[in-house]
Amino acid sequence: MTQTAQDFTKTRRASLIAAIFMMATSAIGPGFITQTATFTAKMGAAFAFGILASILIDFVVQLNVWRIVTLTRMRAADVANNAIPGSGYLLAVLVIFGGLVFNVGNIAGAGLGLNALMGLDAKWGGGLSALLAIGIFLSHRAGVAVDRLIVVLGLVMIALTLFVAFASNPPLGEALYQTVLPDQINFATITTIVGGTVGGYITYAGAHKLLDRGTTGVENLQAVTKAALGGIMVTGLMRYILFLAILGVVASGVVIDTSGQGANPAAQAFQAAAGQFGLRVFGLILWAASITSVIGAAYTSISFITVFKPDITEQGRNRATTVFIALSLLIFALMGTAPAALLLFAGGFNGLILPIGLSIFIYVGWRRSDLMGGYHYPRWLLVLGALTCLLTWYMAIKSVGPIFAFLNVA
Repeated sequence: MTQTAQDFTKTRRASLIAAIFMMATSAIGPGFITQTATFTAKMGAAFAFGILASILIDFVVQLNVWRIVTLTRMRAADVANNAIPGSGYLLAVLVIFGGLVFNVGNIAGAGLGLNALMGLDAKWGGGLSALLAIGIFLSHRAGVAVDRLIVVLGLVMIALTLFVAFASNPPLGEALYQTVLPDQINFATITTIVGGTVGGYITYAGAHKLLDRGTTGVENLQAVTKAALGGIMVTGLMRYILFLAILGVVASGVVIDTSGQGANPAAQAFQAAAGQFGLRVFGLILWAASITSVIGAAYTSISFITVFKPDITEQGRNRATTVFIALSLLIFALMGTAPAALLLFAGGFNGLILPIGLSIFIYVGWRRSDLMGGYHYPRWLLVLGALTCLLTWYMAIKSVGPIFAFLNVA
């Protein structure tokens, strides 16, 4: 293999790993951690079905979005505009607004994480974390710094959560049974968990990262598909391990407070599983999940700004990203909503955005092969996409009321 070929292979591998962890750390943010703790405390082992549903929906959504974005060599909003004129602007506005809502929640999560880790006031913790994220994007080597940070922190999150899952000793048999045959199904919880792991900006995080690194076209399609599957496996594993860690605590009879201004359900579960050490571990996990999600939400949301300003430079996008994070921080500082309640609402809101973008992408797959260079898109993947699209629309319609009710948590 020549030096040029080796460099190409190395660069492509780095871009694929960065895309996997951009998707994974965006999907496993503070919203998902708080949602998992809250819903597991309320539903017990039956919530395992919600986890499975989120993984299956994730599989179909990410595989279609990653493939179509890289085949068209266009960002999601540009794909939408070319398919249905004007729809890209709507998608961009929804994703940017949804990303802003989520980023306020991510900063809140960073505050909760530092509070559990070192007792720092949640408002101060959120503010310091947001400033750190701004500093990263102001760096001259922002792209490399982001890629490395999300990979390292992603691996730390998985290792620490696995440790707590062993410590809590969950009822594995019951969890596996309820994964397939749950005692109850709650559409609002499934929509919220899907929104928190694949809704809104998260849908496009990995795909846009690949686009920025030039990993596009039919020639890279096999590698892109493998990366998408790798990302889904990483996030799916992390989701189930986190669920098991909290289920072990709930099954042991510990009552977790899921309401009130100061409620931090996941922190209580980790503390019950491993004492003060467990609480500190949780703090580090939540902070890592939050800071990577602040970066992922800001990066991906601002990547949609190019539909309004196609000639924006990478430096201009980094500056816009810092403004986005600063605005998220300002809203966080002014809001009185409980952080946990805000994280639940953020996931739900992004779950409501999901079917809009997915509908456009499935249409492109069925009817607009011209946008993909004439590529004949696999029909089995489109059928799965269409069925998932109908399911997400149904869940969104059923869940609008309960999702907005999250904001009324006292």
